[in-house]
Amino acid sequence: MIRWLLALAVLLIASPALADELRPVSIQLEQVDEARWNLGWRQPLASPQADRTARPDLPEVCEFSGEPVLDNSALAVVGRADVTCKEDIAGSRIGWPALFGQGDAILRVAPLDRPVQVYRLTAQEPYAEVEARPSSLQVWRGYFVIGVEHILAGWDHLLFVIALVLLVGRTWPVIKATTAFTVAHSITLAATTLGVTGLPQRPVEALIALSIVFLAVEIARGTKETITRRLPWVVAFAFGLLHGFGFAGALREIGLPEGEVPAALVSFNLGVEAGQLLVIALVLLVLAVIRRVRAGAEAPALRIASYAIGITGAYWLVDRVIG
Repeated sequence: MIRWLLALAVLLIASPALADELRPVSIQLEQVDEARWNLGWRQPLASPQADRTARPDLPEVCEFSGEPVLDNSALAVVGRADVTCKEDIAGSRIGWPALFGQGDAILRVAPLDRPVQVYRLTAQEPYAEVEARPSSLQVWRGYFVIGVEHILAGWDHLLFVIALVLLVGRTWPVIKATTAFTVAHSITLAATTLGVTGLPQRPVEALIALSIVFLAVEIARGTKETITRRLPWVVAFAFGLLHGFGFAGALREIGLPEGEVPAALVSFNLGVEAGQLLVIALVLLVLAVIRRVRAGAEAPALRIASYAIGITGAYWLVDRVIG
């Protein structure tokens, strides 16, 4: 078991760039009148040297009215174009064929006379067929999956949840602490998404990394009495408010479908909670196995985990402050 934990520590330390890696391609097609549509897309790039020539594949009944306008930055391409469609696009396919190695894409189609449609594109299924009568569950399903993927792929939020469970250790206190964390980040996620409040994303990301380092230090202190050990739900709530701003930043990158903001927001949050509950259950299971298999192994295992989590969080903190 100790060997497995050491391997995990090496993996965490060697893979700091995985933090907050949910940055899908975002595509939006909005109808202006019977024939004209506005097309926009945002393509995150893994490096400044990445391919910048990709563009959405239009429905077969549509064509570009002119050359697309591209705004290039170091790690993203933002494009926009006018599109003319000679007939209804219902039943036609639209997608992003260059998805291999880029993660997912979120496609929003907004016809004038029908509800907004939201599709999640993957490397295996890079196209979606525009529906004549979209299901009312489409937005709920799409943003729920995005929420699950965000908590499981966004390593900084994931590592905070893992550290919180390792610190508290027991089922009932873990339930109270994670409930406080959930309530807190739901508040700031909703408030930021709806425009009530907000914080700059770079300081938020640095403070999220700092929260991970803080919990790692608390774990390494063992059984020493601290406010975090006495009132873990208070600390979880305080940091949850901060992490909510981080979730909102990720959701802002993806975008929300106009007219479906409440449904997208709630389903994204439910997806985050589903992924979070899965992680909590797995960590509690690992702790139970360690206690059962080898008496006295829990303390050194937690110390190893705290070092791995702390080093990773410290790397992210420095990178986000000076990067």
